[in-house]
Amino acid sequence: MKIDAITIFPEYFSPLQLSLLGKAQEKELLSITVHNLRDFSTNNHHSVDDTPYGGGAGMVMSPEIWGSALDPLMLEDTDLIILTPAGKVFDQQMAQEFAGSSHLVFACGRYEGIDYRVGEYYSHPQFVAQSIRVHEVSIGNYVLGGGEVAALVMIEAITRLIPGVLGNPESLAEESHNEEGFLEYPNYTKPANWRGIAVPEVLLGGNHALIATWRAAQAQVRAQKCD
Repeated sequence: MKIDAITIFPEYFSPLQLSLLGKAQEKELLSITVHNLRDFSTNNHHSVDDTPYGGGAGMVMSPEIWGSALDPLMLEDTDLIILTPAGKVFDQQMAQEFAGSSHLVFACGRYEGIDYRVGEYYSHPQFVAQSIRVHEVSIGNYVLGGGEVAALVMIEAITRLIPGVLGNPESLAEESHNEEGFLEYPNYTKPANWRGIAVPEVLLGGNHALIATWRAAQAQVRAQKCD
């Protein structure tokens, strides 16, 4: 998979060189390129925003500069992800869908966001015909300083689903959020008794059928608590 991220703070993405994602890039399972939006600004101060039409607080990111940054990346079969608090909330199902993409482009807005026409422009039929898809996405019902943190969350959730990225592929079968909609069961390790709290007896007996039943029940309990 190829991933491009556009931001005014490229340093935000340095953690992508660590751990499993760093190794995945070394193995060429994944290619991640970070672009500095200010490189596409043509004014003397390299500014990327301007005052909003209609008035109001804050600044809006320029469609001209975003268009210059995005045009070279809008290749056939691309998913453009615009990070915005107004977008569809990201979840595990969405992560699985994006994991099947060959090219993801993350547009990380700041200030009052990216001029709305950017998403509209790349949704025109000419781009749809090239299998270019535009998605407005949020990672939750709260406001961040910018889209970089949201992009990092999504990239990690998506790329770990790519075959070969995880060291142990069986880990995907026991995800915290699985296809049945339940959360992962509680996990324990040694010692069997820690500060007066004992590991559930069923996990110590070696009866794998009973353990599986207990874990399934606990997963359902956890899901109900989160409703």
